[in-house]
Amino acid sequence: MSPPPARAGRLKARPLPLDTFRENVVVLARNNAVLRPERLVGARRLEVKARGLTILAIPMIADDPDLLAADEVGLPLPAFRRLGVGPGDYVEIAPAPPPKSLDAVRAKIRGETLTAQMMAEVVADLVSHRVSDMEIAAFLIACASFMTAEETLALTEAMVSVGTRLSWGERTVVDKHSIGGIPGNRTSLIVAPIIAAHGLLIPKTSSRAITSPSGTADTMEVLARVALGEEEMRDVVERCGGCIVWGGRVNLSPADDVLISVERPLGIDTPEQMVASILSKKASAGSSHLVIDMPVGPSAKIRDPLAALRLRKLFEYVASRLGISVEVLATDGSRPVGRGVGPVLESRDVLAVLDNDPAAPRDLLDKSVMLAGRLLEIDPAVRGGRGEERARELVSSGAARRKLDQIVEAQGPSPISSQLGELTHEITAPRPGRIAAIDCLRIAAVARLAGAPTDPGAGLLLLKNVGDEVRAGDPLYRIHGQEPSEFGFAIDAAQDASGIVLAAS
Repeated sequence: MSPPPARAGRLKARPLPLDTFRENVVVLARNNAVLRPERLVGARRLEVKARGLTILAIPMIADDPDLLAADEVGLPLPAFRRLGVGPGDYVEIAPAPPPKSLDAVRAKIRGETLTAQMMAEVVADLVSHRVSDMEIAAFLIACASFMTAEETLALTEAMVSVGTRLSWGERTVVDKHSIGGIPGNRTSLIVAPIIAAHGLLIPKTSSRAITSPSGTADTMEVLARVALGEEEMRDVVERCGGCIVWGGRVNLSPADDVLISVERPLGIDTPEQMVASILSKKASAGSSHLVIDMPVGPSAKIRDPLAALRLRKLFEYVASRLGISVEVLATDGSRPVGRGVGPVLESRDVLAVLDNDPAAPRDLLDKSVMLAGRLLEIDPAVRGGRGEERARELVSSGAARRKLDQIVEAQGPSPISSQLGELTHEITAPRPGRIAAIDCLRIAAVARLAGAPTDPGAGLLLLKNVGDEVRAGDPLYRIHGQEPSEFGFAIDAAQDASGIVLAAS
């Protein structure tokens, strides 16, 4: 027979100027009027209730009587916001029973296949903040070891079900997404205005960077506000035919943002999690047609044709069950795309392409036009094979740039700086030769060490490309930074291993 639930006690909420990031934490006075500290021994979390909302929180004890009174509970900023309380409001506190989904997490750790119901329980507890980062990490690592296509579908469907799902009527809604892993591959900021300028609907929602120096949302934020709510996003799309916003603010697949917050420090990015993340966001955004850019290369996320085939089939399986028409394109992932790596530098590449600047990176233009062309051919009015031609027309005429300007104006001014990092250092060729390869992983690592994407102006600018002949001392790339300590780490890492492979001429 299970024990009766612990009786909750009431304490007055006191906001604390502390940011505990994603974790919920509550602070109790040692002499608090509800729970003696001895009762908390072995209690990993407390159940905290207010205004019909419940969260689980890690308890901490304060010995300073000036910090909290015996009838108060200290709520750091995340917990305070999630409960929606005001100073002095009463909050109920009690030791928490373990979340039901922990049984599913333990089953996955044992190597079992989870049912759709078990996946739904895990996702429900994720978005309710009822599981700790440690338990989320255990779930992610267990899934990374073994996960079936059916489990991936169940996870994706559960992620869609707990968030907002946008509907655009009977209209065709298109989107493009890259699986990432290639520095500078900021094609979405060019594809979206091309598609919207043509007249197809493209409500582009993007994640922030997980393991890269910048995500689409990070780079777009240099140009405009991306943290739009649902109604704001709808307004922009109705006015402009498209948008480029951060999906987390719109509450599309909120479980994905919780998972990403743990995946990022662990560096986890498995094919199954990737498929669930991307397709849950696209289904939630109301996409009917999707083109996926899947770079394949020796230092990309996908490194061989067999892995690419398996991932393509997984995307197709899950997308078909969600009612999304998907085309997965294997693209060249052997080198970075464009020259800038980091939010500000990438935004400059994007604007150079849309401005028809002769010095704009040609590879970024060509890839963007190719991807946009595949989407444009969804339009019955565009003849088969003419999509790329139409996309290039929209860039060369300036229509795509005008559309981006319209979207930027509609989304509002950026809240972050667009200044390039003033600290600079050039990495030079140690000897003469020809650039045989560029290691995408190493280039991304150096840019992240420099501070990207946290510091938008940090990153690196590629000054040479594969096939270029160089002399000893020629600059290969320039590192930009804003914080001296991080800038120094990036220089040390680049000097240890630059990521540029030289071959004899």
